[in-house]
Amino acid sequence: MRRPRPCPTTFVWLLDNPFTARYHAAVLSRLDLSPGLAVLDAGCGPGLLTVPIARAVGPLGSVLALDVQAGMIQRARQAVARAGLANVAFLLAELGQGRLPAQSFDRALLVTVLGEIPDRLGALREIYSSLKPGGLLSITETLPDPHYQSRGKVKALAREAGFGVRGEFGNWLTFTVNLERPRAA
Repeated sequence: MRRPRPCPTTFVWLLDNPFTARYHAAVLSRLDLSPGLAVLDAGCGPGLLTVPIARAVGPLGSVLALDVQAGMIQRARQAVARAGLANVAFLLAELGQGRLPAQSFDRALLVTVLGEIPDRLGALREIYSSLKPGGLLSITETLPDPHYQSRGKVKALAREAGFGVRGEFGNWLTFTVNLERPRAA
């Protein structure tokens, strides 16, 4: 089996178009963001969601923008700098390697990223551990992403990692599954 590969930095233009803008707006509306929250933008890419999330959580909140590619982190840094935001930190890392701090985030998101992760279950377990009890993980998948994961596969992996389903949105083409780390383990 070939190792899944993330969208190369040279193809970043594929990530920023009217179609992605439409579902990005839907993703943001489903995160229930408010000032002061700590958010993990896992697979942040060029920061297309990092910037609006950082604005939504405000100066009392924080965002950790994580990506496996240095080029994407650099682009996200530039987008954050252009926006004049000071509440974003960056981490160049692969999910599932134990680099995230425990019980630190109120929200986390994976937008068309899950299928690019070699150890999907390990990644979800790491995110689970990094969320505070009651924290939300929002996973969005859309076609024609070559690494598209079905809703059934997303929910099965999430259950295995310990998450409960909090809400589901969309259809087979583009969907979001919001998952919760239970308050009492």
